[in-house]
Order: sequence, then structure tokens, then C-alpha cells
Amino acid sequence: MNQLSRRSLLGWLGTGVAGTALAACGSGKAEAKGFPVQFSEAEWKKRLNPEQFRVLRKKDTEVPFTSPLLKEHRRGTFVCAGCAQPLFASATKYDSKTGWPSFWQVLPKAIGTSTDWETGYPRTEVHCSRCGGHLGHVFNDGPKPTGKRYCMNGDALLFQPAPA
Repeated sequence: MNQLSRRSLLGWLGTGVAGTALAACGSGKAEAKGFPVQFSEAEWKKRLNPEQFRVLRKKDTEVPFTSPLLKEHRRGTFVCAGCAQPLFASATKYDSKTGWPSFWQVLPKAIGTSTDWETGYPRTEVHCSRCGGHLGHVFNDGPKPTGKRYCMNGDALLFQPAPA
């Protein structure tokens, strides 16, 4: 009986420690710190429209199949809507049939990643390396040559067409 009690106690303690650690590692909605481009929450609200603010600064997700960027097929560059940093070349965009603009490759040093636990299981969150804005998530089910699917929120992006 003592052994069972010790096992139960250790199990409950382990669960408590693990739960605390997971909560601390979650994808909270705190302000991004340590990025070259930083503004107060009030300044971000002035710079961004409500949808951009909700996605980039509060880590929300737009409704699938609503982004006009799904139908963007011109040559150019997709940039961060928060700071205009170039993120994706149009040549790497493809139709993932998920309802969000998707890319198989990111431009060098354009993004950072972190582990997002918000759904209860780990996902790789993608954020702008310049302003820390939430862009979306990356998955390992994309096309060759990378096998990556950068599933981005259209509200987090702007499109800059290539010069004619």
C-alpha cells in the first residue's frame, strides 16, 4: 500500500511539474521583445488594421479561404504586413488546398520559429524575425524540394509585385 501511495504521489507531482512547464512554454499573447522593430500595443493598433493587429500581435488565425492573397499569382514578394520585411518569393507559393497562402520555402533569415502549445499539442509557429509578428505555422507535409508547408495568414502579409 505504501508503494502504491508513493507511486501515486510521484505521478501527481510529475503531472503538476509537466503541466506548469507546458503552460510556461505556451504561445501566450505577450508582446514580442528583443526584435529590431518594436512598438507599443497602442502604436501597433495605429499602424495595422484590426485584422492585421489580431493576427500579427495577438496570434489569431484568419478564417480560411478569405484572404485575397490566395488568388495572387503575379511575380513579386510577400512581405510582413507589420514591418515590410521580405518573407517569401512568389515562385515558392503553391495551392495547399488548406485555405491559407502557403509557401514551400522562406527567404533567408526572414523568420523565426517557436513551439506553439495553444492547441494542446506542439506546432511550429512562424514569426517575422524583424518585428516578431505572428505569421502562421510550418508543417512537414509540403511539396519538394523542401517538404515544408509554410501555412501563413494572409492578414499577416502584403504583396509587392516585381517591377515590370
